[in-house]
Amino acid sequence: MSLRERYVSKAVELTLADHSAEEFRQEASRCGDADAARLCGMDRQTLRDWVLRYNAHGLAGLFDSKQIRRGPKPKLSAVQQQELAEIVRQGPDMAEDGVVRWRRTDLAGVIAARFGVTLAERTVLRNLGFRRLSARPQHPKQGPDAM
Repeated sequence: MSLRERYVSKAVELTLADHSAEEFRQEASRCGDADAARLCGMDRQTLRDWVLRYNAHGLAGLFDSKQIRRGPKPKLSAVQQQELAEIVRQGPDMAEDGVVRWRRTDLAGVIAARFGVTLAERTVLRNLGFRRLSARPQHPKQGPDAM
């Protein structure tokens, strides 16, 4: 087999015959992303991937979905993420943690110590719904009268 024969693309067949071409057009006209492929200059590989997703999942396979989307699995489980969120909400204990406010580098250390997982500092709070903004820290010896 020559090199050219090896890399010749093969046609992908629609095996799921639930919808006609007209039904596809109607469904595409209702979708806000109907022209996304054309505007982005979709290549044959993308079209092939969409055909395979349609064959496997029907019309639902053409929409972006967490069940279909691939990518790296989160390093922290849902339970660990909830526990980390609670740690952030409670704030640090100066005696135990040695800091008056959480920084991402501090939280990365807590995650490594508690869960045995190494995360980059910029990804520590990504999926927890927290922002980088933080309240002004309060000195541990500051009394309410001084405020």
